Amino acid sequence: MKNRVTGLGGFFFKTKDPDAIKKWYNNHLGLNTDQYGCTFWWKDKEGNDCSTQWSPMNQDTDYYEPSKSSFMMNFRVENLVELLAILKEEGVTIVDEIQEFDYGKFGWILDPDGNKIELWEPIDAEFL
Repeated sequence: MKNRVTGLGGFFFKTKDPDAIKKWYNNHLGLNTDQYGCTFWWKDKEGNDCSTQWSPMNQDTDYYEPSKSSFMMNFRVENLVELLAILKEEGVTIVDEIQEFDYGKFGWILDPDGNKIELWEPIDAEFL
């Protein structure tokens, strides 16, 4: 498999007050925040529109479990099914089953420190 990760899909982190944090980042750093955080739009080397999501989440979210970390990274990938099979063969801890949505497939792994990593295979050209 040539490219395992093609880019950063997002950075998610826990906070006591997500709305206050979004407002602070909006006021002081100019992030164009909404209910999810901030989407950064960019172009890949072929000129396709791509995005990276920045999202503060409630500190009591269980979305990062089984990780005890206060953050989770999301990486864009080209072939999630193939990548997860390779990672499993390499002894990487796979968390949960693949989930599919209208904007892509998601899978999760743990790094050696127990940080949960979300792998996202976008299917909509808007997100590629």
